[in-house]
Amino acid sequence: MRKGVIDVITLGCSKNLVDSERLMRQFAYNGFLTRHEPRSVGGEIVVVNTCGFIGSAKEESINTILSLIEAKKKRKIGKLIVMGCLSERYRDDLIRELPEVDRFYGKFDWKQIISDIGCSYNKLLENERLIATPSHLAYVKIAEGCNRKCSYCAIPIITGRHRSRSIEDIEHEVRSLVRGGVKEFNLIAQDLTYYGRDLYRKPSIARLVDRLAKIDGVEWLRLHYAYPAHFPKDLPAAIADHPNVCNYLDMALQHISDNMLRKMRRNITKAETIDLIADIRRQVPDIHLRTTLLLGHPHEEEEDFEELKEFVEAMRFERLGAFAYSHEEGTFADRHYRDEIPFDVKNRRLSEIMDIQERIAEQHNARKVGQVLRVLIDKKEEPYYVGRTEYDSPEVDGEVLIADSHKLRVGNFYDVKITDSQAFDLFGEVV
Repeated sequence: MRKGVIDVITLGCSKNLVDSERLMRQFAYNGFLTRHEPRSVGGEIVVVNTCGFIGSAKEESINTILSLIEAKKKRKIGKLIVMGCLSERYRDDLIRELPEVDRFYGKFDWKQIISDIGCSYNKLLENERLIATPSHLAYVKIAEGCNRKCSYCAIPIITGRHRSRSIEDIEHEVRSLVRGGVKEFNLIAQDLTYYGRDLYRKPSIARLVDRLAKIDGVEWLRLHYAYPAHFPKDLPAAIADHPNVCNYLDMALQHISDNMLRKMRRNITKAETIDLIADIRRQVPDIHLRTTLLLGHPHEEEEDFEELKEFVEAMRFERLGAFAYSHEEGTFADRHYRDEIPFDVKNRRLSEIMDIQERIAEQHNARKVGQVLRVLIDKKEEPYYVGRTEYDSPEVDGEVLIADSHKLRVGNFYDVKITDSQAFDLFGEVV
């Protein structure tokens, strides 16, 4: 155990990561050496920022806590603190079942950690962070919470209603990050397309994008987690109008059958979804759409699933992920449906969808061979430099692998000719 050291472990999504980064900045201000996910955990204090979204994420959080409890028993670490979505959702149960944990905090009361360890919270630094990502990229959380009422989702239970940050506040943060060397900005929210409705009484994501894109030093601006229902009609134009706004949009559709869209309470129809995709692609012809699908939701019949497969084949999404349904306490689905679809059926449907998408992704990537693309270098992993195009979000999308025959700098952009491709990765050489 190392005195004066705080180790922070972040589980779950990039929104959690932003919370961890802000907390780490406060620790650093108070004189602690702060490490994010070190190879060997051994701090005087260990903070685990948990995820409580779905069953697999909850299991990962619990297993991580249990392993750290063992480390504490062996005196490898000092205090063990748990925060985030899991403890926001199940705090009383966790306190009862895991007495070895020194203190549990929710998702929004984590600032209390600072005073509880005998330090002071600096309000002037509340939007400053110790970046845990590579220093040339950062996530920017523009809102918290969600007003949607999807049947399967526990997020509104955990986070409450949608709360937008002001445009001025976000601008200030982005300018500060630019001064720190950040070039790529990934805008995140549970529902990015709802942004501004609470503050400005109208959708304001396009206005925010326009303002941020005009900041000197913002090389890439990328949009995550759009919602298809009531999609802001001015957003595609905002993407198309600025060359530093990536031709990329992450928009979870979950399903396409009208039957399932109603059961999931998505407030959109199949026809409206198809029209929306066509309109986005018309206004931004080079856009790469990422979507997420949910398989095995209660009442998903084989005909619903076949309709979904046909849709995936027809739409040819550049990026697609899928998940098996998890029955979550307190949700509409928990109160009104039975988790009736067997586990093996869910997984079979999941595999079939991903097999289709792997073939489509391979075809998309094959068409990039011979093109020259702008690539941002993230790291070096022998024998390659590893980078991404504007069409690839960190951690979730594919990469560009470049032979190290040239000496490249991590965090710089290069023009790269694509020489070969696989389903999810590209190979290239600097030109």
